[in-house]
Amino acid sequence: MNQTHPQYHKDRQAVNQLSQDAPGDYHLAELARLLIRYRGFPGAEDIQRDLQGLLKSWQLTEETLFERTRLIHTSRPVYRNSDASQEDWF
Repeated sequence: MNQTHPQYHKDRQAVNQLSQDAPGDYHLAELARLLIRYRGFPGAEDIQRDLQGLLKSWQLTEETLFERTRLIHTSRPVYRNSDASQEDWF
């Protein structure tokens, strides 16, 4: 049974934006975050398909993406949120 993710609409906008931009550090971090969020999720096939398409168009594997984003996150903050304590991983 397909489910609707509670963050679907916000994530759909993020994926749409990623597909229009060149992959900088923020974009790589967003792609990794969304891949983790939707991994194994029973629904949102359009988002999952588009995330895989971004990986391919940016010539990355999940493994290389996660390696790069680990380096990015250890060297500097990627997200500048007024409430940095808020988690957005569910």
